[in-house]
Amino acid sequence: MSQTVDRALSILPLLAQGPADLGQVADRLGVHKSTALRLLRTLHEHGLVHRQQDQRYRLGAKLFALAQEAVENLDVRDIAHPYLQEINAECGHTVHLAVREEGEVLYIDKVESRYPVRMYSRIGKPVAITVAAVAKLLLADLPEQERRNIAEKLEYPHYTSRSTPNSGAFLKELAVVREQGWATDLGGHEESINCIGAPIRGADGRLVAAMSVSAPNVVVTAEELLTLLPLVRRTADAISREYSGTGESPSGAKTPQKKASS
Repeated sequence: MSQTVDRALSILPLLAQGPADLGQVADRLGVHKSTALRLLRTLHEHGLVHRQQDQRYRLGAKLFALAQEAVENLDVRDIAHPYLQEINAECGHTVHLAVREEGEVLYIDKVESRYPVRMYSRIGKPVAITVAAVAKLLLADLPEQERRNIAEKLEYPHYTSRSTPNSGAFLKELAVVREQGWATDLGGHEESINCIGAPIRGADGRLVAAMSVSAPNVVVTAEELLTLLPLVRRTADAISREYSGTGESPSGAKTPQKKASS
């Protein structure tokens, strides 16, 4: 990268901390004011910085518009799919990706188990919102009052003896999920199916999707499935990093080697 481009880009994180005058920008870059002014003028011409009436500079509206457009054009399914294939190849179990949309939680991707026993879930169909691990993750991330409002309006089907019975129990479980950063469905929807899930976050830290690994008891027990939790969380972290364009996650998880889509 050329020195001029490097210096110009160095101005943006500086202004992200708040407006700064010409002298402050020059000092931070370690350049003469004339050089800093030339760089600021170029950024201003492209709408990336704006000069206020007090002669200080701040980030420009064009920068925010570009960021918003980039986020809107990101397809979390396209980004996540190679990682879902990778974890499926490693553990052999069914892998799901889900998002919250218009009050429902929907599966938007699925990689089938390599075992003969298959799950009935389908891409594009709603999940059982009161028991599914992915639903718990997506709802747990909402503000408390919004969680409460949703929980009080839901119906609580008695799928199995382990299904969530009422809004009070659901809210308690969402609080636990929010605190620990992962979720389970251990026979809550189907007595013989267990599931563990982890969140996928955007650059602002908010959940954009959730992924899960599910398996029937005839293949692995709930306890055996839970041993895969570190792998599931590392995979979700890797997807989050690629989706948000950030660096290493707090867990230090390494990005899996992506495979070409079949």
